[in-house]
Amino acid sequence: MSNPRIPFRMRTEAPRLPAFQGKTILVQLVMNLEHWRFDHGMPRGISTSPHGKVSIPDVPNFAWAEYGMRVGLPRMFDAIEKRGLTASCSMNANVVEVYESCAQKVRDLGWEFIGHGMYQQSVNSEPDEFAVIRDSLQKLSDFAGTKIRGWLGPGLSESADTPDYLSQLGIEYLLDWVLDDQPCWINSDPRPLISVPYNLELNDSVLYAMWNLPTGAFLSRLTQTLETFDAEPETSPKVLSLGLHPHLMGVPHRAGEFNAMLDLLTAHPDVVFVQPHQTMDWFAEAVPQDVDEAARRVTA
Repeated sequence: MSNPRIPFRMRTEAPRLPAFQGKTILVQLVMNLEHWRFDHGMPRGISTSPHGKVSIPDVPNFAWAEYGMRVGLPRMFDAIEKRGLTASCSMNANVVEVYESCAQKVRDLGWEFIGHGMYQQSVNSEPDEFAVIRDSLQKLSDFAGTKIRGWLGPGLSESADTPDYLSQLGIEYLLDWVLDDQPCWINSDPRPLISVPYNLELNDSVLYAMWNLPTGAFLSRLTQTLETFDAEPETSPKVLSLGLHPHLMGVPHRAGEFNAMLDLLTAHPDVVFVQPHQTMDWFAEAVPQDVDEAARRVTA
């Protein structure tokens, strides 16, 4: 079965996009703020349980994650804020209660809130996926004081119905589909969504928690990505998303790497820092869905 949500095309077949405020590399800093429930198994861990027996509470792995909220996040807030940059947060809705001061700081900074479930568990594993999405969006919206326009699934997991549920609940863009450097339309009911690029290859969870690469790998990959983008000036603007977690990039031995990444990006003449809703609005204005579909038919 081919992709039913986003029909295939090569980048050379996509409609050409205009520059964003004169820039051609749209950088999205996407901070993931998560609620790992103390009385449940941990979504991921750094410490293996003795004899392979999972224990609840899982104190070492819970504490590993909570270090990020207590210590790592303020460190990352400072690095971004002192450079005058903007960012966004995919946030489990329970964060507004469990880590209220963290959520308050995000609101004070004017960063974008992105739906990310109620707690860190894949929504497609829930008995009532629609209700969990609905309730988490309402809770996050009430705290943020604004409509939540985007969604990043916990673990990027979806059921076959997730995009339709999100569309029904008023979500406008989705970060789960990491299949392009540019936005594209997603078939969904009752209204189409826009796929805004996110990233697994430039994501600290993948690099450092799953693949166990040495510190410095993220900076190296970012440097090489920019070099490749620079060598492709004939193509349309691209979106460069960085997936960030405070318990991974906010630790002391990676703080220098994170600062170097921000300095590398701010020094690049073609980079502009954006929030994902800005990426979505820019794309929707440049490429309405009917124009995108017409271009696809021509190149087919």
